[in-house]
Amino acid sequence: MSTSRHPIALRLERLGGSDAKLLALVMGLPLIDGIFPALILAGALDDPIGALQVGLLIFGGSATVAVVLAEMSGTPREQSTIVLLVGVPLILVAALQAALAPAIGSVLDLVIFERFAALVIAAIAAKTASATVGEYLPSPGVIVALGLLASIDPAGADIVFLDDPTLVVHATGAAVVGVLFALSLAVFGPHLREHVDIDRFRFGCALALGLLPLSILGMLPVGHAPLAVLAVAALFAFDPHDDASPVEEPASPQATDGGERSTGEETTEPPAVAEDSLADDEDGDYETYPGDDTTDTAGRAPWL
Repeated sequence: MSTSRHPIALRLERLGGSDAKLLALVMGLPLIDGIFPALILAGALDDPIGALQVGLLIFGGSATVAVVLAEMSGTPREQSTIVLLVGVPLILVAALQAALAPAIGSVLDLVIFERFAALVIAAIAAKTASATVGEYLPSPGVIVALGLLASIDPAGADIVFLDDPTLVVHATGAAVVGVLFALSLAVFGPHLREHVDIDRFRFGCALALGLLPLSILGMLPVGHAPLAVLAVAALFAFDPHDDASPVEEPASPQATDGGERSTGEETTEPPAVAEDSLADDEDGDYETYPGDDTTDTAGRAPWL
């Protein structure tokens, strides 16, 4: 990456492809790995604030920031077009997965699966913070698959579709929040690139992701603490600086022909001396103005 060495975005960048492909991989990875359905089943989107939190952390987050601000090229209009091309299918797939989630949940022991959902978010937080640590952790897809195997309970299977419309609305809203977040990055990219420390935001986002599993398991007194941490991370990542041009240093003093030092100010020529105001002294030297002790070695005023 040109500005940020985000571990997840950097790993996906090696796959090659256009800006649209890279953004689609980063934003669509939660749908591909099963992270988003896991969060739905774990109850992370049961309320609007939870949907906002998941949208910013999972579909938005530091990887999306790194791709849009550090990797994508083109004008803000071109980047916004790419975001919309990626975002519209993303919203539709997220709504579809939310509609199918109750059917998946009917064959799972959700108490066990919640713990695997918390574990996969913790793994993503570690991968976000450090590429070295991420190399020793299994991929989120593997953790989700293990969670499905460990929690499967086909006894209560119930094939339903769109059983909970509110849940579908919240899931769709989370995807919309993520797309709007990426769209705002594209629109205000020229300004944000000058004032946002991407790596500082990445570490703050990793901390917020690390708190999300505790929120899912009900171990935090405030369930939406990750959202507050993300807001603080965004605040500290914003680094406004003075764009005013620096004041020019005064020119270094230079020795003049008469031995004086120049102060950088324009000097005026001394007034001409009237011929009748000069008189020869006993040695034949010329006199100078009273109080003017600036003479050359010959005793003559330097401007003569």
